[in-house]
Formats: sequence, C-alpha cells, structure tokens
Amino acid sequence: MAATELYTKHARVWIPDPEEVWKSAELLKDYKEGDKVIQLRLEEGKDLEYCLDPKTKELPPLRNPDILVGENDLTALSYLHEPAVLHNLKVRFIDSKLIYTYCGIVLVAINPYEQLPIYGEDIINAYSGQNMGDMDPHIFAVAEEAYKQMARDERNQSIIVSGESGAGKTVSAKYAMRYFATVSGSASEANVEEKVLASNPIMESIGNAKTTRNDNSSRFGKYIEIGFDKRYRIIGANMRTYLLEKSRVVFQAEEERNYHIFYQLCASAALPEFKTLRLGNANYFHYTKQGGSPVIDGIDDANEMVHTRQACTLLGINDSYQMGIFRILAGLLHLGNVGFTSRDADSCTIPPKHEPLTIFCDLMGVEYQEMSHWLCHRKLATASETYIKPISKLQAINARDALAKHIYAKLFNWIVDHVNKALHSTVKQHSFIGVLDIYGFETFEINSFEQFCINYANEKLQQQFNMHVFKLEQEEYMKEQIPWTLIDFYDNQPCINLIEAKLGILDLLDEECKMPKGSDDSWAQKLYNTHLNKCALFEKPRMSNKAFIIQHFADKVEYQCEGFLEKNKDTVYEEQIKVLKSSKFKMLSELFQDEEKALSPTSATSSGRMLLSRTAVKPAKARPGQASKEHKKTVGHQFRNSLHLLMETLNATTPHYVRCIKPNDFKFPFTFDEKRAVQQLRACGVLETIRISAAGFPSRWTYQEFFSRYRVLMKQKDVLCDRKQTCKNLLEKLILDKDKYQFGKTKIFFRAGQVAYLEKIRADKLRVACIRIQKTIRGWLMRKKYLRMRKAAITIQRYVRGYQARCYAKFLRRTRAAIILQKFQRMYVVRKRYHLMRATTIVLQSLLRGYIARNKYQRMLREHKAIIIQKHMRGWLARVRYCRSLKAIVYLQCCYRRMMAKRELKKLKIEARSVERYKKLNIGMENKIMQLQRKVDEQHKDYKSLLEKLTSLETTYNTETEKLRSDVERFRMSEEEAKNATNRVHVLQEEITKLRKELHQTQSEKKTIEEWADKYKQETEQLLSELKEQNTLLKKEKEELNRRIQDQAKEMTETMEKKLVEETKQLELDLNDERLRYQNLLNEFSRLEERYDDLRDEVNLMVSIPKPGHKRTDSTHSSNESEYTFSSEITETEDLPLRMEEPSEKKEPLDMSLFLKLQKRVTELEQEKQSLQDELDRKEEQALRTKTREEVEGPPVRGAELEYESLKRQELESENKKLKNELNELRKALLEKSSPEVTAPGAPAYRVLLDQLTSVSEELEVRKEEVLILRSQLVSQKEAIQPKEDKNTMTDATILLEDVQKMKDKGEIAQAYIGLKETNRLLESQLQSQKKSHDNELEALRGEIQSLKEENNRQQQLLAQNLQLPPEARIEASLQHEITRLTNENLFYEELYADDPMKYQSCRISLYKRMIDLMEQLEKQDKTVRKLKKQLKVFAKKIGELEVGQMENISPGQIIDEPIRPVNIPRKEKDFQGMLEYKKDDEPKLVKNLILDLKPRGVAVNLIPGLPAYILFMCVRHADYLNDDQKVRSLLTSTINGIKKVLKKRGDDFETVSFWLSNTCRFLHCLKQYSGEEGFMKHNTPRQNEHCLTNFDLAEYRQVLSDLAIQIYQQLVRVLENILQPMIVSGMLEHETIQGVSGVKPPGLRKRTSSIADEGTYTLDSIIRQLNTFHSVMCQHGMDPELIKQVVKQTFYITGAVTLNNLLLRKDMCSWSKGMQIRYNVSQLEEWLRDKNLMNSGAKETLEPLIQAAQLLQVKKKTDEDAEAICSMCNALTTAQIVKVLNLYTPVNEFEERVSISFIRTIQMRLRDRKDSPQLLMDAKHIFPVTFPFNPSSLALETIQIPASLGLAFISRV
Repeated sequence: MAATELYTKHARVWIPDPEEVWKSAELLKDYKEGDKVIQLRLEEGKDLEYCLDPKTKELPPLRNPDILVGENDLTALSYLHEPAVLHNLKVRFIDSKLIYTYCGIVLVAINPYEQLPIYGEDIINAYSGQNMGDMDPHIFAVAEEAYKQMARDERNQSIIVSGESGAGKTVSAKYAMRYFATVSGSASEANVEEKVLASNPIMESIGNAKTTRNDNSSRFGKYIEIGFDKRYRIIGANMRTYLLEKSRVVFQAEEERNYHIFYQLCASAALPEFKTLRLGNANYFHYTKQGGSPVIDGIDDANEMVHTRQACTLLGINDSYQMGIFRILAGLLHLGNVGFTSRDADSCTIPPKHEPLTIFCDLMGVEYQEMSHWLCHRKLATASETYIKPISKLQAINARDALAKHIYAKLFNWIVDHVNKALHSTVKQHSFIGVLDIYGFETFEINSFEQFCINYANEKLQQQFNMHVFKLEQEEYMKEQIPWTLIDFYDNQPCINLIEAKLGILDLLDEECKMPKGSDDSWAQKLYNTHLNKCALFEKPRMSNKAFIIQHFADKVEYQCEGFLEKNKDTVYEEQIKVLKSSKFKMLSELFQDEEKALSPTSATSSGRMLLSRTAVKPAKARPGQASKEHKKTVGHQFRNSLHLLMETLNATTPHYVRCIKPNDFKFPFTFDEKRAVQQLRACGVLETIRISAAGFPSRWTYQEFFSRYRVLMKQKDVLCDRKQTCKNLLEKLILDKDKYQFGKTKIFFRAGQVAYLEKIRADKLRVACIRIQKTIRGWLMRKKYLRMRKAAITIQRYVRGYQARCYAKFLRRTRAAIILQKFQRMYVVRKRYHLMRATTIVLQSLLRGYIARNKYQRMLREHKAIIIQKHMRGWLARVRYCRSLKAIVYLQCCYRRMMAKRELKKLKIEARSVERYKKLNIGMENKIMQLQRKVDEQHKDYKSLLEKLTSLETTYNTETEKLRSDVERFRMSEEEAKNATNRVHVLQEEITKLRKELHQTQSEKKTIEEWADKYKQETEQLLSELKEQNTLLKKEKEELNRRIQDQAKEMTETMEKKLVEETKQLELDLNDERLRYQNLLNEFSRLEERYDDLRDEVNLMVSIPKPGHKRTDSTHSSNESEYTFSSEITETEDLPLRMEEPSEKKEPLDMSLFLKLQKRVTELEQEKQSLQDELDRKEEQALRTKTREEVEGPPVRGAELEYESLKRQELESENKKLKNELNELRKALLEKSSPEVTAPGAPAYRVLLDQLTSVSEELEVRKEEVLILRSQLVSQKEAIQPKEDKNTMTDATILLEDVQKMKDKGEIAQAYIGLKETNRLLESQLQSQKKSHDNELEALRGEIQSLKEENNRQQQLLAQNLQLPPEARIEASLQHEITRLTNENLFYEELYADDPMKYQSCRISLYKRMIDLMEQLEKQDKTVRKLKKQLKVFAKKIGELEVGQMENISPGQIIDEPIRPVNIPRKEKDFQGMLEYKKDDEPKLVKNLILDLKPRGVAVNLIPGLPAYILFMCVRHADYLNDDQKVRSLLTSTINGIKKVLKKRGDDFETVSFWLSNTCRFLHCLKQYSGEEGFMKHNTPRQNEHCLTNFDLAEYRQVLSDLAIQIYQQLVRVLENILQPMIVSGMLEHETIQGVSGVKPPGLRKRTSSIADEGTYTLDSIIRQLNTFHSVMCQHGMDPELIKQVVKQTFYITGAVTLNNLLLRKDMCSWSKGMQIRYNVSQLEEWLRDKNLMNSGAKETLEPLIQAAQLLQVKKKTDEDAEAICSMCNALTTAQIVKVLNLYTPVNEFEERVSISFIRTIQMRLRDRKDSPQLLMDAKHIFPVTFPFNPSSLALETIQIPASLGLAFISRV
C-alpha cells in the first residue's frame, strides 16, 4: 500500500510543535510523490505549509482514527509513534480520568496528585482471578498477573516500579503489596500480610522525605521479596535497600525537608516518654531547618509518629528498642547544633560545657571530653609512629556531618535488619514475588555522584528491559511460526561498558581514590585522556574542565566532578567511631560492633544495603586483616556489586514493568504537561517498546476476531467453513503487498498502518451501506407519505367531484327543461315569421328572377362579340414579339460566350504559375484562423460568465434594494402611525380631563343630594344593621369553629397516620438492619465455632499421635478436612503425612495467637452488644414516649407489654453485667505470665475461653429477645391506630348532632336534608352490592350442597353394592373406590390449577401420599386376609376334631344349655398417634441413618418432601409424651450437631445444603405448629391440635433452629455464588446473545489472556439452565415458596452486582451495542422470573442498577435535556457510577460519538446535591437478611409411613 493511499485529502497528521510537542493538522489536498510541501490546516483553523525534509523526505506521522483514541493498550493503536502515544495518554488522563494504561508488557501509571477511590477491597476482589487483558489497566491487574504466573509456571516473579521522584513509585509498590496481602492471605496465624504492610510506614518514616517534586519522596531504593508457600500464601518477606541518600541528614535544599522521622520526633516532643530526649521545635535544629519548610500541608507529624510506633510494635520492635532508636535520632539532631570556634586557620575548638554536645553525649552514653577532643582533632598514622593533628573549622564541620551520616546509615541498616527478622519465616519458601521500588533516570542542573549511580542503575535496568521485550517478541513469532527477522533496537551496552568496564569511569574513580594525593581535577583529566575522542558516548563540556557528559539511553547528562572522590571514599574518622563503640548505651555499641560482620558491605556507605541472599548462611570466621580490607571497598565498587546481584535476581525471575509518569512539576491534580511527559516516556523505555513493536508486526488479530470485524468486506460466496482460508483470501484481495502481513498458526500479524487501512475500507463500506439503508428508508417513508397524501387527495377529489357532478346534473336537468320550453316557443314564433317571409319572398323572387334573366342575356351577347375581336388582335401582337426576341437572344449569347472564354483562359494561366505558393499560405492561415476562433470562443465564455455574474449581482442588488425600500416604507408607516397615535392620545387626554371635571361636578351634586338622604336613612336603618351584624358575626364564628374543628380533626388523623407510617417504616428498617447485624454476628459465631472445633480436633489428634516432627494442619486445611470428612480409615492414614510435615514447636504460640484473636473478637462482640443495647434503650424510650402520648389521648392499651419490656431490660442488664465479669476474668487470666501449659486443654485460660464462647451464645439469645421486643412494638403500634379511628368517628358524630341542633336557618336545614338524601342513596347502593354478593355466595353454597347430596347418594349406592359383596371383597372394593376417587381428584386439580403449577404440585403430592398410603394399606389387608384364611382352616380342623370328641362324650341336653363361643373375633384397627418410639441407645444410629448418611437426591425424588423433619419431630413428640426432658434435649442437640456435621462435610454441594435448609425450616415450622400456641394453631385441623406438645416449651430450641437455618441459608448463598461467579461475566457481558450487534475493536499487542487456558465460555443459556437447576432442586426438596423467593432475589442481586462491577472496570464493555446486549439478557432473566411466577420476589428490583447502566449506554448524551433525562432515569446508580460509565463510554464504530467533557461536567453539577455513597462498586458479597415466615403443613402425622430404604427399622409407630 503506497503512502499516497493514506495521505489523501482530509487525512489527519501530527506535526512538531515547540510548545505542545505535537500538533494535529488536516491535509487540504492529496499528497503526490515528489511533493516538497504539504498543505495543512490546524485544528484552530489556521492554514499551514509543511516543508518535508529534503534528505529523508519523511512524511509527518498519521493520526489514528477517533475510534482508537483512548485505548487501554497503546499497542492497539494502528499507528505506533510518539505523538499517538502522547495523545492517547493525555486523552485517558484528562478526559476519562484514567491514570493507568498498558503499553505492551508495561503498565504506564500517571500520578493524579489526588486521592482516587480505585484501591478499595471491592476493586481488589474484582481484579482477583481475572486475566490481564480482560479488565481495565490497573496496578492490581499487574499484581494478579504476577501472582497467577507464579502459581502456573512455578517461577519467581518481579514487579519493577520505576520513574522520577514524585511520579508515584512508592504508592504503586505499596498497592501491589497490599494486593498480595489481601488476595493470598497468610499460611499461619501470625498475620504476616499485616506485617508486610506495616513495614511501609516504618521505611517511609526513616527513608522518605519532602523534596521540591514530591512530598513523600523515597530517598533509597528497595527490593522486597514476598515469600509464598506451596499453596501460594504469604509466609514472610525480605527487604533489600540501595543507595540511601545520607547527605540529606545534614543538608536540605530550599523548600525540602530531612527524613520524616526527625519531624515526627519534634512534633511528639511533648509526650512524657520523650522528655528525656530534650527535643523542641524543628526550626531549632540545624539539621531540620535548612529547607525552610518544616510542615507538609495535610500531614500531621504527631499522628504519623503514632502510626510509626504501632508498626514497630507489630513488627516486634519492643518499646525499649523503639526508645533507643528515638534516642539515637534525637542525638543526631543535637549533634547538628554543635558549633565550632576557630583558633587559627588550621585548628578549632568547642566551647566548654557546650549544651548541644552535652545532650548528645548524654543520649549516646559517651564521654564529653573524648567526643569534643576527637571532633576537633584527627590521628595520622605513619610507618613508625602516630600523630594527633588539629583540624580546621570547615574540616571539623565536615567530620561532624560525616559522623552523623554514618550513624544514621548504621541505624537505617539496623532497622531494616530487624524488619527482615520480623518478616522472616521458618517455613520453607516455595516461591516469591519481588517488588522493586527504585529511582528513575535523573538529570538536574547540577548532577553529582548520586545521580551518576542512579543513572548507572537505570542503564542496567533499561538493558534488561530491552532484552526482555526483544525476547517476548521473538517467542511470539516463533510460537506462531512466523519468519523471524532481526529487529534493530537500542543496545546500551557501550554506555554500561563506559561506566563499569576495565578503565571505565568507576574503575578510574577507585584508582584515583587509592592515590595519596588524588583529587577531582586529576580524576577528570584521567577521564579526558582515557575516553575523550575514543568513546562516542563520552564528551567534555566546552566551558568546564571539571565536568564530563555521558550520552545515556534517555538523554545527555553533564556530571560535575567536584565531590566524587569524597563521596566514593565516604571517610569517617576512626577515633570518633571508637568513642561511639565504647558507649554505655548498649544499642549504640551494637550498631558499631563487628563492622566486618555488619548486615551488608555497604552498611557504612551511601549506597544502602547490599543484596541479601534468600537463605540465611552462617558467616565463616574472618581472617585477620579481612575486615579492614573489606572496609576499604569504595561506594562505587559496592554499588556495582549490589547492582550485579540485583540484575541476577531479576534475570532469574519473570519481570513485570510499571513505569510511573509525573504529569507536571507543580503537583496540580489532573494537569498534563506534554513536554515533561515526553521526557519521561523517552527515559523510561515506553517509546522504545513502541519502536520495537512498530518495527515488526504490532497489530495482531486472531482469525475469528478478524473474520468478525471484517465480515462486511466479504461476499457470501467468499465465506468458507475454514475461517483461516477465508481470511487469507480476503487479505490477498485487499492488501497486495504480502510483506505487510503474515499468517501465523492462530493469528494474523500486520505491520503498522495496515489496520488503519483496513478500518478505512471497512468504514467506507459501512458508510455506503448506511447511505443505501438511509436512501431506502427515506424512499419508503416518502412513498408512504406520498401514498397517504394521494389517498387523502383522491378521497377529497371523490367528494368534490361527486358534489360537482350532482350540481352539473341539476344544471343539465334545468337546462333541458328550459330548452324544451324555448323550443316550442321559438318554434311557434319562427313558424309564424316563416310563413310571412315565405309569402313575401315568393313575390320578390318572381320579380327579381325575371330582371336577372334579362340582364344575363344582354351580358352574354356582349361577351361573345368582344372575344372575336380579342382573338384577332392577340395573334398579331404575339407574332411581332416573337421575332424581336429571337434576334436579341442570339446576339447576347455570342457576346457572353466570348467573354467567358477569355476569362477561363486567363484563369488557367494564373493557376499554372502560383498554385504551390497558395497552398503554403493556406496552411498557415488555417492555423491562425483556428487560434483566433478558439480565442473568440474563450472570450465568449468569459463574457457569458461575467454576464451571468453581473445579472446575479443585479438581481441580488435589486432584491436588497427592494427589501430596504420595503423596510423604509414600513418605518415611515410606523412613524406616521406613531404620530397619529400621539395625536389621539393628546385628544383622549383632553377629553379625559373634561370628563373628570364633569365627574367632579356630578359627584359634588350627588353628595349634596345624598347627604340629607343618608341622614334620613341612618336613623331608620341603624337598628336593623346592628341586628344583622350581630347575626352575621354569630354565623361566622359558628362556621369558623366548625371548620377549625374539622380541620383539626383531619390534621390530627393525617399527622397520626403519617407518624405511624413513618415510625413503622423506620422500625421495619431498624428491624432489617438489626436482623442483618444479628445474622452477620451469627455467621461470625459459627465461623469461630467451626474454628474452635477444628482446633479441638487438632489438639486431640496431637495428643493421640505424639510423634517427632508432627505439626497440626493449618486452619483452612482443618476446616475443610476435619474428622467428619474422613469417614474411613484409609483416608485418615493417607492424610497423616500431610499433617506431620511441620515441627511440633509451633503448637504453643499458635494456640496463644488463636487465644488472642478470640479475645479480640470477644471485645468486638461486647462493643457490638453495647451499641445494640444503646439502640434498644433508645427504642424503649421512644416506645415509652408513644405510650404516654396514647395515655393522654385515650385509655391505656399496652400495660402488659411494658411490663414485659421492663423485665426484658432487667434481664439484658444482668446479662451485660455477667458478660463484663467474664471479660474481666479473661483479662486477668491473660495478664498473668503464661506458661506453656496455659493454653493446653483444661488450663484456666482454656476454660475461660470456653466460658467466653458460651457467653457469646448467650449473647445471641439476647439478640433474639431484642428482635421479639421490636416485633411486639410493631404490632402494638399498628393496633394503636384502631381506637383513635373510633374516637375520631365519635367526635365527628357529636359534631354533626351539635350542628343539627344549632341549625335554625331554613337554608341550612335544606342543605342538611339534601346531604341526608345523598347519604341514604349511598347506603342503598352499598346495601344493593352487599345483597348481590350475598346472593352469589348463597348460590355457590347451594351448588355445593347439591354436589354433596349427589356425592352422598353415590356413596350410599356404593355402600349398598359393597354390602351385597362377600366380606373378603368389601375392603378391596372400598380401597379401589378410594383410589379411583383420588385419581379423579388429581385430574380435577390438574384442570383447576393449570395456571398455578406450585399449587397443583402441592395438591398432587398430597394426593400421591394418600394413594401410596392406601396402596400400602391394601397390601397389608391382603396379607392379613391370607394369614387369617390359613389360621381359619387350621382352627376349623382343630374345632372339628374337638367337636367330634365332645359329641361323643356329652349328652344332647348339655349341648343345648352351654353358650356357643365364636370361632374368630375381628381385631379393631390400631389408631396411630403420630409419634415414633425409639430406644435411647439407638439415638446415634437414628442420627447417622437419617442425617449423616442420607442422600438428598433419593429422598427428594422418591419420598415426600421434609420426611426427615417429620420423623424427627414425631420422635420429639414421643419424648414429650413420656415427659423425658433428657431425651428431648439429647435428640435436639444431636440433630443440630448432625446437620452441622453434614454441612461441614458436604457444604459445597447445592443439593445437600438446599435439602437441609428445607428440612430445618420444616422442623422449625412443626415445632411452631404443634407448640400449642394460639397464633400457630389457626390453620390446624382438630386432629392436628390433638398432636400438640403437652409437657415442654421448646421456644429456645426454636430460636436455635432458626439460627441454624440462617447459617444454612448463608452457606447456600455462598454455594450459589461460587457456582454462578464464573458464569456471570461471560454470560451477561462477553457473550454475544444477539449475534452481529457488537463490533470487535482492534486488539492490542498482547491480549494478556495467557494467564489461564480457556476453559470454555459460558452463555446466558448456561446461567438460565443453572437457575432452572437451582429452582427445580429447591422445589423438589419442598422448600417454602417465600424462602425460594428470597434465594432467587439474592441470586439476582449477585448477578447484577458482579455484572455492573465488571462493566465499571472494563472500558471495552461500555458501548451502545453492549448496552443492547445487557438489556436483552436482563429481559431474558425477567422472562425466567415470569415463567417461575417469581416476579413479586423483589429479584427484578435488584437488577435495576444494571438496567439503568445499560440504558445509560444507549441514551443520547449531548444536550442539557439529555443530562436532565439521565439524572432522572439513573436513580439507582450513584454519581460516581454514572460519571464512570460516561467516562468509559467507547464507540465501537466511527458513526458513534464520544461523550464530551462538558456533558460529564453538566451531569456532575446536576448530581452534586444527591446524597449517595461515594463507593464505585456494588458490594457483591452483601447478603440480604433472611426471614422464615410460618408455613404450616396440612399433612397428618399419623399417616406418615417410614420407608424401609432409610434403615430405621428400630423405630416403631405409636
């Protein structure tokens, strides 16, 4: 593809700009090969000519399409170059407020200088487990990628964070460590993750300081290795530090500070424990006041000191060591204030009893004289003797500062060592993730040794980065089997060789340090001699001989040689160190003891600590002299060694890069400085990554993605089954140059710019298609409009033409009649006239014809004679004329012919002579004529165009003049009208004045006339007026009083109703909150209980197997694989090696840590209880206030309830005192010095812990009582409104009676009569409606009576038929009849409940139960009949034999007298009581067979729902019947424990959890239904009421079962969440349910999906199938419908929350098409709710935030009206969520538009008053409080049969 195809008119390019770095411009015409200038137009409208470079002829870089602007990955841009990267980062940072962007393998992080809500635990949970390319760029995504690669590849990882000071390196590293601590957790109870995070405040306080660029700048580099075990949980950490900036201890530049710890000490100087340090204000000390900025805005140093001390305590640095650290630091501050006085030029002294030095010596525990002496002197050693030499004041100050730096460095290393000890783990480390927080490339006005080391380290890191990027590119190409061509990239090995190779800069520096008289100048000369003009990267400044320039990978840096040698030597006088070593202060002497065996070779240097190995190796015995030799190593040598070790570590790991960018130098939030950003992008290697990517094939598509994106460019015949071949065929047609793309195994690789070309073709094709669609639609609309107008016009024409036709027909009829009349009239007139004229004419004709005939005859005669004369005359004349003419013609012919011949002869002679010449002349003349003709034509055209212009100008001029004339005329007319109006106004005013005068005259006359009339009337009407006034006043008062009474009554009722509604709502909210809090507390208690059981089992296991090397399993292992899991001996023996891996020494501290955690939890529970107690007191006070108000207004209602509440309050207070006493006992037990036996089972602390757990359970009982109190308050408040309403009606009646009595006026009586008539009519209509309803009910009852009569007759007939049958067949016939009746009822119910499947299912189950019982009864009857027949035969034989023998012995008389005995007596059927009897010893077997070994699937399918619950309750009933409280308690306890064991063993199985939730609720309902309480017996049958419990009140166990049901419900929700979690995002967001709607945007360089292999995508159908499975399982288990609704509501909430959270964190999902997909998916979920009759469950409302987010993606987002509509529509979304969606909105096609910044600002302004949560994400872990509404069972207990499959033969029915 040639450049001319892209550089066309309207193409956009980037051009360099000195201010904005790059500016956007648009081409005004197409570029052609060879053009030297390009015509451009800038965005502000200015035209520009851009000159191309004549040498390179490089065209300006093209700008990416708008659809690609703001991409998550910079490598997704089609054009990869510097302006595209800069613009993309700016758009994301400024417009979208996004600070993270991928650049291939690099995460670019821009410091926003503002706190953003994107680092909470909800965000961590959202990124956990996600692939790196699936979510928006984030530091958590990089951390998750490192964590997953560590687990998958079994390879250590590193996160390299780099950038300038103030770019946010430390914060990024801190958040990465927080992510690991949150996601992985710790493998033990030692809270390692908390310790890792606690190391940050310590290291920040001693290693961070305020600079001009950053308020919290890290002045050292650190590499933290976070260790993980085999299960990838944190077990420890190790920290290595590099190049601590020691010079900051003694010197700070303007507007900078020393290390934070010094200011924290000064801010905390007033604390009692710091009095001995004798500290003061920071401005008092020389080492803290030099910068002149001791305070940082928004930072409280005293508060930070508290955090630092807490972190030290958590990391095991006790108070004594902490005070030692603070003592040393305070001594350093006082040392800085030590002053020197000069004696002469070469010596100085310290004043005696110098206060700062005195305080320093006291704090350090050294002698004042020795320290003061060696601060002013030094010892010189020669070969023979030593000399003590005084030093000058400047040297003394330098020596003092060197000592302070040395002490601080030793202290820094000591703290780092202790932090590492605290983070060290005895468990073997399996893998680690390293986080490198290191300084970025630095260049200042004056660059010294520190900047040299920093830039040297960055050169090494950049080299490693380049090699890693190059390696990844190579691996990608090899994996896809693409020919690998070498890409040229910047190799900075020559720069590294210049620094570290032999005779390099560091080597020459070390050599100069060894020279006795070495100096910075001589070293500079050596550098010039060695490298100048020999190394291209080394230069010498023009104006300096003490500096050198190195060309680094980022920029040229000029280093000043001054101070290099001193800083490299880092000289400290040995005598001062010896004084400190002899200190009485133990900690200080520890710092300086055995310097050779210090923590790192760089401990006394400015480079910080050297790298530590990951394994602790014991040092060998040092040889004599080895320590001094080691101590002589220079700082540069040590830094080089530590850097080599760091690079070895990084090369052994998989690196992940985070590049931090500082957007501006003024710390302004969200302000982007392009110049500074470009400098950093060049320095940190981002642009190098882009360049390497662009050099190869940066754009990569999978074949499916390419096919989906560019399907529009294919025809139907081009689409093959093989996607790969289809894509190949398309590309060969579109891109002719095959070098521009390559086909890999799974991807297509494109060179830079090719995707933009394809996007251009696709956009053109779509534009043509859109135009065609628009054309067709517009044509269809216009045709539809035309047809509609045509139809209307035809209709109008039809009516008009009809009217016209009718008028025309009338006209024709009238015309015809008139014509007929005219015809006959005219006929008569004409006929009469005709006859008269005929007679006259005949007479005239006769006379005229005679006259004519005579004249004709005379004329004919004359003509005949004249002809004869003419004939002879004409003949003579013709002959004469002919002769004369013939003669003249002959003569003329002769003359003419002679003349013509002469001419022809002359012409021939001339032509013969000059024919050739004429030919040449004619040719030239023709050309000139043609040219002249062409000029004439052109002039004619110009003339025409000028004429047309002239005419157009004349027309426009004429129109303008016409307009102006009309305006002038209009103005004249208006002026005239105004004049006329003013004249009229004057006339009218004059008339008004005249009329006023006349009015005044008439008024004065009227007054005089009325005065005497008023005087006359006044006396007569005075009395009447007074009476009327009194009457009206009385009426008004009466009406006002009535109105006030009515208004007051209405207001009172309304206010009472409002208050009652508000109070009930508030109480319901409080009740829900209390219920939620209670259930959370219950969940925590169950977790602690499980943990306690696990620990007890582990203790028993350790006691039973005392083997060496044994150690208990960790918490998660024991909780999942406890004794209930291992039901066989084989699994236990297999698990023993896992349990015996760890040594047994960890037993005691682990138990103590658990003990401490439980104590902490108990205190939290006590605080929670206290807050609940306060809340309860407040509620009780409110209830008392309402009670007193009710007592004032009406009679007392709730005396008994208040007594109950007071009793409960007393019980709560006693329980509170009991809990406090137990807590005090626990604290006393903890304060005692614990021995190893303290935590053993049976020890006092152990017993106190058990007592504490029991107190927690009692506290839960208190919560239950509080909930009951709140419920009673609700009921009482609802009942309180009834008497008030009665009272109001009574007052209304009395008011009406009073009004009737007071009414004396006739009008009032008439109005009252009319009102009574209306009320009578109303009552009559109500009576009629009641009568109709009564008649309908009566008809229904009559129909039922008739049907019952028919049923009775049918039963009587069947009874008569059965009586005729033999006795054996009667039972069978009756049973068969009963079965047929039940089947008929089944069919009837099927038809009746066809619309309600739930009711039909319940009726069908009850009928099946009854049919099964009848079938079993029939089988039993058959067996008994056969048995009795056999017995009857045997007895008949025996009786026959006896009768024969007796008949032989007795007489006949005896036979008659003896009574006859019956042969067989029928046995009466046993009446079961609905109880089950079992032996006490069979209770474990009952629990085992019915609970532990029961399979839910078989029970749910084959047996009635809730059968185990019914069996257990029937056993409880029998124990209650026996009045055996021990048996009841034992059975209920075993049942609850058995259910807990089953759920612990198979707690991740949905069917098991659902089955036992259903049975637990059914058991709870049975205990309520048969409790004997009236509230639960309303729906019982009389037989069921007989089965109620008689001896025991099991209300307490009901509460325990309710708590157990809550725990099971929460476990069910967790199982649901675990099953649905992988499906939600894929099914609701990623999968295209509507095919072809969502477009695939060009992907980035790496999609980052390599972390986890594709396990198959889920669709919406997968979610719906799973929901169907959940619903069918719950229905099969007979779960309560209300409980099913709550489960479905929670499920839909989880679905909506997870979907919305992922939408808010994924920029690629926020598009118009994705909004359509989401709305369709939500509609499918709503359809599922309708199918299952669950629309009233509240599940749909939980999806409202997701629905509104989808609508927000689809609505118009331009005008203020759109903003208003969005604000009113999105009431379920928070302001942060709305703004986030608008910021993330990304067009998929070029036809869509982005949301403008002004529109987002408008939305924010409109929503600023909305009070909602600032949290961005929804809480997907939130569980709604569950309730268990009472649901009685209609099943009779006596009819329940126990199947043999349950193995409960030892139970018998009673």
